[in-house]
Amino acid sequence: MKIALYQAQSGIDPARNAKDLIAAIEQASAGGAVMLFTPEMSGLLDRDRARAEVHLRDEANDPVLAAVREAAGRTHLWLHLGSLALRGGPDGKLVNRGFVIDNQGQIRARYDKIHLFDVDLPTGESWRESAAYASGAQPVVADTPVGRLGLSICYDLRFPDLYRSLTDAGATMLAVPAAFTVPTGQAHWHILLRARAIEAGVFVVAAAQTGHHADGRDTFGHSLVVDPWGTILLDMETGQGVGFAEIELDRVTEVRRRLPAIEHRRPIAPLPSK
Repeated sequence: MKIALYQAQSGIDPARNAKDLIAAIEQASAGGAVMLFTPEMSGLLDRDRARAEVHLRDEANDPVLAAVREAAGRTHLWLHLGSLALRGGPDGKLVNRGFVIDNQGQIRARYDKIHLFDVDLPTGESWRESAAYASGAQPVVADTPVGRLGLSICYDLRFPDLYRSLTDAGATMLAVPAAFTVPTGQAHWHILLRARAIEAGVFVVAAAQTGHHADGRDTFGHSLVVDPWGTILLDMETGQGVGFAEIELDRVTEVRRRLPAIEHRRPIAPLPSK
């Protein structure tokens, strides 16, 4: 079974980003993929909040979401839209929301990013997602042609309890759309994605942002597909575009028979706090 990943260099113009997403959907469909995965913030990547404000919509009125739904239905391609910045969160905040869209253009699942990236980096970069975004509260899995898909977004990758909940709910593939910074990507991206695959015997699909963006940031790229043994099936390096990977769904069962760690999980009682 063939899947596709879109490694994007999303910018500050949603109309341009939508055009690029539609082209990626058409290319993935023409290439024989059954499902396309796109990165975090596929519709708008702009850290200038005043400039971004004019483009922000709620889910019902977002033009990028409408455009990709139409394209998915027209090309009969399933789509994991990694995430969009949308209005509609509590207390007037935004949500960072991913979508599973079927081959008729219908939304099958939504996931709001749970873990928000608030950090000061040694490079001088400072990020405060919680200043603008509300945190999600609920893990989400969705049935797709490529298996039961567990949803997450970027910084979620560092929290293994989320992935345990997803695989306990039957996920055989994990989606990790991202816009990783270059320093953290160089240090941790490949290691963490392979770990998430190995610890549960699942496929991991991580579509990423790449390169230098119009808002001045740089992202790491290296969109990956990792198999349940931790083998990297696809690494897109740093170029923008669509990549393809062949996956064998029976590989999950095969690996879990060889190393049934997921069957050996036990509840762990918390230690008393100091």
